[in-house]
Amino acid sequence: MLGVILCGGQSSRMGTDKGMIKLHANTWAQTAVDKMANLNLEVVLSVNAIQHNDYLTVFTESQLVKDNDELKLKGPLAGVLSVHLQYPEQDLFVLACDMPLMETAVLSVLLSMELKEPGAAAFVYTNEGEPEPLCAIYKASGLAHINDLLQTGQLTRHSMKFMLEHIATYFTALNDSQKKYFRNFNAHAELNGL
Repeated sequence: MLGVILCGGQSSRMGTDKGMIKLHANTWAQTAVDKMANLNLEVVLSVNAIQHNDYLTVFTESQLVKDNDELKLKGPLAGVLSVHLQYPEQDLFVLACDMPLMETAVLSVLLSMELKEPGAAAFVYTNEGEPEPLCAIYKASGLAHINDLLQTGQLTRHSMKFMLEHIATYFTALNDSQKKYFRNFNAHAELNGL
């Protein structure tokens, strides 16, 4: 399994690249990498072409996977499928860089679920009944199916939630104490108190 930190968003509301915001001594991207590495996973960062050179100042080329332009996609699905195409045999454990409150223990619980439901193609927490697809495990077989749907024009919407409707997904509800870890930050005003 490969850890994937999604950093390829536009960060338009934040006004700056969220993955490069510092929390204490580290960038949000590095903080996410460290949490995933605590699970003993190799980790790569999904970035878009505009960010690539900035991320090279902090990470190595081998750690970065640039969005594949041939997919003609934007958003998180572009990042996930780009990593899948580069590592087609690997299951992917995805985490968005803009969840700086995430704890390794929460990730570890998700990893243990993957062992309980071998038939599922994705493992996703739900929050108030809605999926949290940017902290989830995606099996290589499920991603191959999604890519096939995309290539044959059958994936009519390109959202992560829509993707989950097309693969066997194991959902587990967050308890109240876990919800704070899934808070994502989109604007500077939301950073107070971090």
